[in-house]
Amino acid sequence: MLKTLTVWNFALLEHVQVEFGEGLNILTGETGAGKSILIDALGAILGQRVSSDAIRTGCDWLRVEAVFTLDDESLGLHELLAGQAIDDSEGLLIITRQVTKGGRSMVLVNGCHVTLTILKQIGAFLVDIHGQNENLALLKEESQFALLDNYDPDLTEALAAYRQTYGLWKGKKQEHAEKEQSAREYAQRLDMLRWQDKEISEAELKENEDEELEAEIRKLSHAEKIAGFVEESYNLLDVGTGNGSAVLTAVAKVKKNLEDMSRYDDNLANTYTMVEEAYISLQEAAGELRDYGESLEFQPAKLDKLQNRMDVIDRLCRKYGATIADVLEHQQKVQQELMDIENYDEDMARLEREIAALEEKLRQKAEHLTNLRQRAAGELASAIGGQLVALGMPQAAFHIRVEPAEKYLGNGADTVAMYFSANPGEEEKLLSKVASGGELSRIALAIKTVAASRDSSVPSMVFDEIDTGIGGRTAQMVAERIALVAQYKQVLCITHLPQIACMADNHLYIAKTSAGDSTVTQVRPLSERERISEIARMASGVDVTTASLDNAKEMVSHAKLTKQKFAADKAV
Repeated sequence: MLKTLTVWNFALLEHVQVEFGEGLNILTGETGAGKSILIDALGAILGQRVSSDAIRTGCDWLRVEAVFTLDDESLGLHELLAGQAIDDSEGLLIITRQVTKGGRSMVLVNGCHVTLTILKQIGAFLVDIHGQNENLALLKEESQFALLDNYDPDLTEALAAYRQTYGLWKGKKQEHAEKEQSAREYAQRLDMLRWQDKEISEAELKENEDEELEAEIRKLSHAEKIAGFVEESYNLLDVGTGNGSAVLTAVAKVKKNLEDMSRYDDNLANTYTMVEEAYISLQEAAGELRDYGESLEFQPAKLDKLQNRMDVIDRLCRKYGATIADVLEHQQKVQQELMDIENYDEDMARLEREIAALEEKLRQKAEHLTNLRQRAAGELASAIGGQLVALGMPQAAFHIRVEPAEKYLGNGADTVAMYFSANPGEEEKLLSKVASGGELSRIALAIKTVAASRDSSVPSMVFDEIDTGIGGRTAQMVAERIALVAQYKQVLCITHLPQIACMADNHLYIAKTSAGDSTVTQVRPLSERERISEIARMASGVDVTTASLDNAKEMVSHAKLTKQKFAADKAV
């Protein structure tokens, strides 16, 4: 719901902040005061085109900012915002748009920069503007589908069942098409896959074999150095070199000295224990060095064989993966693909059977959906036609046609189109081709009146001078329908008719004032007394008399009773 709209330097609006409330927000004022400019400013927030010509004379930029409150029902909007990494967790949406003299435009949504295209998508979830020169959402086929499908709960349920089957059918069709496309490459690919599988299989790879080979190659490549290290180390430990004694001999002598000393002084008993343990450990080390040295031999043939094996592994790793594990994983994929190719005919036959079964199921669900839509279309069109008669279009004809589509689509196998004729004798044509701006506004009001309690679309609606060319009883009927819609949605309505103005839940007055060479439009909420005076002015003209004030009070009193009745009916 629209909470506030703040405008800077937009045409006659120098700086205006407007607070909107729930229900029906009426905007009135003298002709030319700038009422439609305010709606244009709101349109800018919704992604409509804004020219730099709209910038107030003498200024370099214009800016419009709107604050919307969100509810949990706006799932599509939440998903769109999440896709743009825009946080709406606080239940508020703050949209700012600025245009400079140079034509540069900036759009911020909760502090995040977005494109005009994204802004339009966001705006479609927030406000539906109905006016003399607007392209109404009801002209879009998807909106007409939504209107019809939301009208009947059985239809909504049938559509969900259809979409579930459609998703399965489409998935199988896609799988079939992919296999069919792959089949064109099978002959050449089959040879390649078989070669890869043969090459990897013949290598008889084992997990971690490369690590073991590298260690063995490293050992054999440096066998002479290792032998020298072993011999020298063993000699130092147990044999001795030159004039020096072996380490073990020296340690044995220290051990013997400590043992003899202990007869006279046992303070070095712990030292003796450590030397004894060291002697035993060194004996074991010497033994291991001796055994290792005896087993060590230089084997050029074995080294050559290991290096050749390593070359095979390296070549396979360069072709199929960084490690042996990667190469083996690649082979598994190759073998799976070979199996798929070899089972191609069987798989395609199975897929075709599944597709045929799903298509038959889809056909039945689509037919059921069509029947429900045709029934709902008749009921809905009849109800809308009745509202059009009450709205001053007694000769109008309105029909909703549901006709078969050429293929299955995500919302069924139908096309939905609204047909309209304003006068008897005229051929009914597509609504978008024959209805004028004023007629479209009334048709939209008729639709919203019929579907108000079922409509799950945008939470706010704008009617811009929907009352053009009507009066009397028709004006009263228009007013009542706008008030009824406002029981379910926030409505902003610009009007010149007192019959509509008296239905307001919030009444805003728009006035234009001039000071020297400057003209400024201001917007302010009216008190109850001011509201009575404004309705009297609208009904009788400039001169407000006691009689016109009494009439205005009577109109407001009657409007309250009407709205109370609507509220009571809604609660039932």
